[in-house]
Amino acid sequence: MYLRAKKLAAPKERCREAHVPDSVTFATKPELAQRMLERTLDASLPIAWVTGDTVYGSAQLLRKALEDRRQAYALAVTCKEQIEVGSVRKRVDQFVQALARGDWQVLSAGAGSKGPRLFVWTRIELAAPETEGWQRWLLVRRSLEKGAKPAEMAYVLIFAPTGTSLEEMVEAFGARWTVEIV
Repeated sequence: MYLRAKKLAAPKERCREAHVPDSVTFATKPELAQRMLERTLDASLPIAWVTGDTVYGSAQLLRKALEDRRQAYALAVTCKEQIEVGSVRKRVDQFVQALARGDWQVLSAGAGSKGPRLFVWTRIELAAPETEGWQRWLLVRRSLEKGAKPAEMAYVLIFAPTGTSLEEMVEAFGARWTVEIV
């Protein structure tokens, strides 16, 4: 159950009426997600990828917990997220500006109501994690250019086994929409 932040939280009497124990305190969405994922992984349920929007992708503790458990993820982040490539640290959108046009590929993120969800994709290898056999990437999605309308960008932090293809990353992140429409 998600309880709103302290200043907006329901009065104690309302919580008691709803049988919410006094020991239950506010937790952010990423904290709740981490608890649920830990229980799921502890139960040895198979999870290929954890996917999520920027609320979850910007949560460094959640990402670290998944990496510690060798759990692949594809988590969206905002353009302001700081990443490290080589020994250089800056915003994700600043790294993307330097990419050559030939670094991009048109791929489908899955079936949509009007056919394949086609976007232009690329990835940038990030600083290696401490987990042997795994790698971090920044996956970047750009909308197809249509007329004078500027392309829309999306940024996704990926943690996956070394050798994971761009197509596999796109497929994993594209599966996020499936959950939202069910």
